[in-house]
Amino acid sequence: MTAHIHQLSRSPGGVPKRAVPTVHIGTDGLDGDWQRNRKYHGGPLRAVCLFPFEHIEALRAEGHPIAPGDVGENITTAGVPWAQVVPGAQLQLGATCVLEITSYTEPCRTIRHAFAGGDSDRIAQERHPGWSRVYARVITPGEVSAGDPITVVSTPVTPA
Repeated sequence: MTAHIHQLSRSPGGVPKRAVPTVHIGTDGLDGDWQRNRKYHGGPLRAVCLFPFEHIEALRAEGHPIAPGDVGENITTAGVPWAQVVPGAQLQLGATCVLEITSYTEPCRTIRHAFAGGDSDRIAQERHPGWSRVYARVITPGEVSAGDPITVVSTPVTPA
């Protein structure tokens, strides 16, 4: 499977974020997207939130009522080697948009609805490494659409 954008999602504030077919991603994130609590969400280092569709499917199989956009991600990826999506990695979306992963996200109470028993810590990096959403900054803005390819263009070098 070619890595691609499964879904683009935004909202005027809060979650769930709703699917849009095409959107411009600028240095502040997706046009038309906003977060209620700007202390912990948004800003140039947290402009875009990403999460893989494969994790959503696995979480559904565990009994969680999660769907794309439910945990506040702007970009639901598919086919991306998630182990490479770590702080410092760069991803190209579509023809021109480039993001750099800046951090793992911390689950907050507003996404509890997406988890059985309200256990949003199921996607906490500290408890379940590799299952976290990630934040990214926008290096090169661009227009992207659902179905556009995603390429991991660089990964951070780890010392030997």
